[in-house]
Amino acid sequence: MARRESLSEILDANPELSLSGNIISATFNIPHALTYRKGGDWGLKPRGGQSALFDSFAYLSSPANPFRHTVVSWTGEIDSPQETVEPEPQSPRTTTVGVSSLNPLSAPVPVDGAAQLPTPPPVDGLWLPKADQERLEYQLAHDKTIRTVPVWLADEDEISPEGIMLRDQGRWRGYAHHDLYSLFHYKQHEPTDGRREKVQWADYYRMNQKFAAKVLEIYKPGDIVIIHDYFLMLLPSMLRQAVPQMYISFYLHCPFPSSEFLRCLPRRREVLEGILGSNLVGFQSYSYSRHFLSCCTRILGFPSDTLGVDAYGSRVQVGVFPIGIDAAKVENLAWASTVDEKYDALKKMYAGKKIIVGRDRLDSVRGVVQKLQAFDRFLEMFPEWREKVVLIQVTSPTNKVADKEDGEHKTSTRVNELVMQINGQYGSLGFSPVQHYPQYINQDEYFALLRAADIGLITSVRDGMNTTSLEYVVCQKDGHGPLILSEFSGTAASLSDAIHINPWDLTDVAEKINNALTMPGEARAKMQSRLYEHVTTQTVQSWITKFIRRIHSVLGDNSIQHATPLLDRALLLSQYRAASKRIFMFDYDGTLTPIVREPSAAVPSERLLESLKILAAEPRNSVWIISGRDQEFLTQHLGHIPELGFSAEHGSFMRDPHSQEWINLADKFDMSWQKEVIEVFQKYTDKVTGSFIERKRCAITWHYRLADPEQGLHMSREAHKELENTVGKKWDVEVMAGKANVEVRPTFINKGEIVKRLITRYHNPGQVAGDGDKDKSAGRIEFALCSGDDSTDEDMFRSLNGVSGTVLDPEHVFTVTVGASTKVTLAKWHLLEPEDVIECVTLLSEQRGHLALERMGEVNLAALSSVEGHIPSA
Repeated sequence: MARRESLSEILDANPELSLSGNIISATFNIPHALTYRKGGDWGLKPRGGQSALFDSFAYLSSPANPFRHTVVSWTGEIDSPQETVEPEPQSPRTTTVGVSSLNPLSAPVPVDGAAQLPTPPPVDGLWLPKADQERLEYQLAHDKTIRTVPVWLADEDEISPEGIMLRDQGRWRGYAHHDLYSLFHYKQHEPTDGRREKVQWADYYRMNQKFAAKVLEIYKPGDIVIIHDYFLMLLPSMLRQAVPQMYISFYLHCPFPSSEFLRCLPRRREVLEGILGSNLVGFQSYSYSRHFLSCCTRILGFPSDTLGVDAYGSRVQVGVFPIGIDAAKVENLAWASTVDEKYDALKKMYAGKKIIVGRDRLDSVRGVVQKLQAFDRFLEMFPEWREKVVLIQVTSPTNKVADKEDGEHKTSTRVNELVMQINGQYGSLGFSPVQHYPQYINQDEYFALLRAADIGLITSVRDGMNTTSLEYVVCQKDGHGPLILSEFSGTAASLSDAIHINPWDLTDVAEKINNALTMPGEARAKMQSRLYEHVTTQTVQSWITKFIRRIHSVLGDNSIQHATPLLDRALLLSQYRAASKRIFMFDYDGTLTPIVREPSAAVPSERLLESLKILAAEPRNSVWIISGRDQEFLTQHLGHIPELGFSAEHGSFMRDPHSQEWINLADKFDMSWQKEVIEVFQKYTDKVTGSFIERKRCAITWHYRLADPEQGLHMSREAHKELENTVGKKWDVEVMAGKANVEVRPTFINKGEIVKRLITRYHNPGQVAGDGDKDKSAGRIEFALCSGDDSTDEDMFRSLNGVSGTVLDPEHVFTVTVGASTKVTLAKWHLLEPEDVIECVTLLSEQRGHLALERMGEVNLAALSSVEGHIPSA
């Protein structure tokens, strides 16, 4: 056994990381099932399911591990037994009048038809006094096995200093179960009008935000945060927004679908962007990691390779970490004396028969239907096994919303039909070949069943981590019963020595069952030996240890230091509402409109125009468009909004709000250099088909958007080099490489100078606004949003960064770059495309009313709900 590293050794091995020695694990489900007892200690029982994950938490929290570990998780649906008052003893009745009926269907009908039977008052949620909340928090914080910090999920108006009202507790599972779990297991719902999904997404977003707030409460610099599973896919990005240098990893315990299937998810971009706030993303199998990388490239357009994704100016590493189980714990439990008794009883009950065991949750992805169909086919193909083999199938009810709504009844009905069909055709009065138990079984019964089995049969059609297969291997250390495992299970790649099957190929499964039953003892022992060695060495302890070591390795890469997080729209809206004076500075091409092959086709959308009008009409706002476009274009497409201010040709011209006059800021500058530039550009225009020259008053631009991309890029570099060595050395001009263009302009003219002018004009803390303050110059700027997409916009970000902290409060400044995820930028925040900018403008324009809420996107509704503490209504 390898020697355990001490904390000091781990810290010494990674001095550049300044590790604190703390690990925070964020998971949706708390390791305990909670029972509320008013005024007393809470009932804490181990929560069923996710045993491997909870075992990893116990290991990280134990003295066997050098780290200080804390779990952050939701309380889950809290059970609150209703208090019953025992009636006073009475003399025996001589009549049944007034006595409640034992059968509710036989209750007497009132003579008065209008009279109503008494009904109990409706219970609207669970009220928890603050003292009881604090008592639970204390119990969980001092738990000897896993130290836990609970997250309380409720609307803001349901939280008060006196306590919290928990209503509809299951709503927080809605989006994750209904949309994510289903789609990740390749199940697609019928399309809807999207209203319910919009509300569920808002709850999902707010739930992730509440987790982020709780993590930040206990976070210290140098802590490592490990986020688990699909409930918290937005959390990495939210934490990155709050603390850009945080050490964040994410592990997905379920399958990840191919890009063709993920495209069906309306919020696919937001889910991927959320995960990419991590430094390291882990998956159960290689195919899941490959699908994720493909989705990042095909859906987001982010460059990727087999090891990771380039996102937001940094590198997000991706790895495969097959999870295991606590094999020693399982072995101890499986050979307890109470299990021995049940094992002996099973062997006696089915003496002389081979036992095939299946234990699955009753949902469509576990393949119970396929298992029964294959067993039916087996009995048909191999009649010699009839009345010699029994299939014991235990199915536990599903807890997934999607299956409860759409498939549980259908699946249950189909399973019952198949059980009756098989037993009717191949059974007799004294024997049924299928023993179906649709119920939960206790731990002793479960392990007795796995020990008694001659074959373990797992036919899942899509699965992530299947602990039953691993526990079966441990339980068969003496019996050597073969494991038949679906190739679609996430554990199939790890358990390569098992008998792999395609659950859709019923004949092949039937043949594999026969092969397993007739397998020689030596072959079974050899198979079991290899499987047992794997399961008992690749345990949950080794899994989490390898994962943490890989985190240390990834964090040592300096590339993580330049990540630019996604714009936090909730924070943006919150700061906007709190500000008494605001300024907006937007680039045009690539920011408010997408880059198009023909520049004249980049016209603003009706939605953008409507939102800009509302935003600019607000008296506290000053809105400026700072573009490389000329005056004519800006006047034609945006000039009808009088409240807008304009800067054209990268700062060469300005037009104030409510004015028609353009001011030339370069009128005294010698423009003789333009002739030489045009001669150079004309030479390259003749060489590159589809390229053209755009002559502005103060700048000359050569465009190659319509040319062959490779030739255009190559020749643009040649032109750039030639201009820098000729015109650039003779004149005070700057040669700029843009998006599919090269531009030459005077050095002193740039967007950054315009930003400085605007800040000087509008930020005057010592002045008090009066009736004559039409240009809004008086007062302090308390909100500044600047957005652009290319290198010329970095001048704006540089200027704003220069005044941030000295002139403006850094918390009030939002610099946002738009576009490619790989760019290294001076901006604080990142958005992927112009549509995201328009969404933010729409959000800040605060359009209200029923129609506005109907049209509001799910992301904006989630941000608005987060700020207001509840989902708004019209």
